[in-house]
Amino acid sequence: MKKKETALVLEQTTIATDVYSMWIQTSLAKEAAPGQFISVYPGDKSTLLPRPISICEVDQEKESLRIVYRIAGKGTTEFSGYQAGDKVQILGVLGNGFPLEKAEGKRAFLIGGGIGIPPILELAKQIQGEKKIIAGYRNELFLEEELRKSGELYVATEDGSQGSRGTVLDAIRENPNARKEFEA
Repeated sequence: MKKKETALVLEQTTIATDVYSMWIQTSLAKEAAPGQFISVYPGDKSTLLPRPISICEVDQEKESLRIVYRIAGKGTTEFSGYQAGDKVQILGVLGNGFPLEKAEGKRAFLIGGGIGIPPILELAKQIQGEKKIIAGYRNELFLEEELRKSGELYVATEDGSQGSRGTVLDAIRENPNARKEFEA
């Protein structure tokens, strides 16, 4: 059931150039599942529409959600200035999420690029079984440490500065272990 509520910003950090990680306290954490998202409303009334942002992590005990977003315009620029103690209007939880029951006890490949990487983190934490995570970045990695704790990580960067040069497909092609498993 989706609902609009006021959430409390618990923490916000910059994790890459123009990429931010924000933990918010909200009762929506009790319902959130991997692959879902929330809509975050800017406080500036000249900015009408909320911004849909994927849920990166869920802490049901602390009733908190982590969102990771990239500055893309006026709304997300506003969000980047939020600090612990600030309040933010959100709507959620939205979307169907990933079908976890289909992955239980099986080998899973989790593939994402850019700002599509954050929702993979909670998914990787919740799936039981072998996980290979393939992540594509422009040039600057984020969430790498957390992803490595949750599965075997393969990385591609557009400039080749880290991991394979190119896209997630290049990371699969260039890593025999990932390629073999992917083709199996």
